[in-house]
Amino acid sequence: MNDVPMLITGTTQQVYAVLLGVFGRSAVIDDPVDRDRGAVSLEQVLWFVAAGVSVVVIATILWNQIRDQANTPVDPPVAPTP
Repeated sequence: MNDVPMLITGTTQQVYAVLLGVFGRSAVIDDPVDRDRGAVSLEQVLWFVAAGVSVVVIATILWNQIRDQANTPVDPPVAPTP
């Protein structure tokens, strides 16, 4: 059962290598200039900041609504009069 994710990952990598070969590229990167060095661009940082700010804004709005609803006094039920 634990071999299924490994099988899927391996198959995906093999299909990717074949497709790269079909389009004339190699799956092996020999030139270190072509390698991804893990650098983060300013655009990525700004996207993550924007996503974080939007989560904070939505959480604040929801929290204020929950707090306002919780502070609303509850009217005690009244038995009907005959």
